[in-house]
Amino acid sequence: MQILKPQSFKNAAINFDHCQLFKVPFNRFSVTSCRAVLVPRFGGPEVLELRSDLEVPQLKPKEVLVRARAVSINPLDTRMRSGYGRSIFEPLLPLILGRDISGEVAAVGTSVQSMNVGQEVFGALHPTAVRGTYSDYAILSEDELTAKPASVTHVEASAIPFAALTAWRALRSTARITEGQRLLVVGGGGAVGFAAIQLAVAAGCHVTTTCGSQSIDRVLKAGAEQAVDYIAEDVELAIKGKFDAVLDTIGAPETERIGVNFLKRGGYYMTLQGEAASLADRYGLAVGLPIATALLLKKQIQYRYSHGIEYSWTYMRADSDGLDEIRRLFEAGKLKIPVEKTFPFTQVREAHEAKDKKLIPGKVVLELD
Repeated sequence: MQILKPQSFKNAAINFDHCQLFKVPFNRFSVTSCRAVLVPRFGGPEVLELRSDLEVPQLKPKEVLVRARAVSINPLDTRMRSGYGRSIFEPLLPLILGRDISGEVAAVGTSVQSMNVGQEVFGALHPTAVRGTYSDYAILSEDELTAKPASVTHVEASAIPFAALTAWRALRSTARITEGQRLLVVGGGGAVGFAAIQLAVAAGCHVTTTCGSQSIDRVLKAGAEQAVDYIAEDVELAIKGKFDAVLDTIGAPETERIGVNFLKRGGYYMTLQGEAASLADRYGLAVGLPIATALLLKKQIQYRYSHGIEYSWTYMRADSDGLDEIRRLFEAGKLKIPVEKTFPFTQVREAHEAKDKKLIPGKVVLELD
């Protein structure tokens, strides 16, 4: 089967309002075209284009076609639209933004075992995916999806997976947190930080976090034992003791310094702000990636020698075990990321503009009819 090349997005017509489908055997539907939001060039929200007749590629054996009901907006989306990662994505323009999705299975590849047509699911794409979820129909691999609990809405489900999987990789795959350990989350008011608090509490850890004053009550209700207002308080004086792991969602030089100094020997410092993409954008892939690798290795050796800790850049990746645990905690009410505002899918520019201008501090979701 041939997969649609990104360049062919440019030829999409714009004179239809709905996806076109035709029925095929075994109660499956093959989607031929649908609406999608494209980024033809980097820039502000005005560059986003809603196309109405974008071709949908055929499924590979392990892929699932999902009819989107809600997709959330992540910081990665607005950064990619503005040009973050251009060294990787510019040759592939136009691209479709979006990582999170909640919806129904419309079709499955020939080797898919765990998903059925009509099943409600939610999940998230890898950060480097070119064909994202801002579309009526999105394609994800089987291990990027899990069943949506019947007790939650598509809007609620779409806010969870990308942020929670990012936190999961840091806490479970890297730091391997266990019951009784102490975790410091720098920036617990954001989606990844808030998910990390809940995942750590569910694992039996003692959690301290820094956040803005507007998030204090929320993170304490989520189970954090201490929440420090990083603006009104001196973090280094307010927080006592050492930690087994620090997840730094801010990644500024000052938060790195503070986080590293709070760690016990043998602890883990993890930052979301790895420099691979930014260095590749600055110097090109051929030069930037080796520089990033060398920088990471230098910091790992430096901190291992000076502080006796492990240092890492952390990114989201598909993890079926992580997604299954996220689903169980979500269903049990132990993991939730509140949605601040929803926009109709057709108002994607307005939604991005609101996030760019910081008019909406919390999670924003696009709803599809």
